[in-house]
Amino acid sequence: MKKFPDFFTSAANRVASPPDNAMQGYVFEGRDDVQIVFWQCAEGGEQPPQVHDFWEYALVVEGTFDGLVDGKPVHLEAGDECVIPPGTRHSGRYSKGYRAIDAFSAKRVSRATGLK
Repeated sequence: MKKFPDFFTSAANRVASPPDNAMQGYVFEGRDDVQIVFWQCAEGGEQPPQVHDFWEYALVVEGTFDGLVDGKPVHLEAGDECVIPPGTRHSGRYSKGYRAIDAFSAKRVSRATGLK
């Protein structure tokens, strides 16, 4: 599995509570609380059902994602993207070697504290 570059996967940018313990995330924020999160997971895993009150944009870089968005099946491969409107229930499973970039229109995650 390829990995995102070391210069932005530093502990200072690590997501405190990823959707799955096997997932690693690294967050960057705009001045208006928009967040971009780079996710990577060597083992694969599962995103539990969730709903939030902001937009989500997902772009798969490597691997696959199979899930449900508003009750409809979604299959994403490298290069595929998905837009999830506010209030939409979504969940799914991601493959081994999964990497993706998500953008959120509001603050979605927090950085892990006490890391440099």
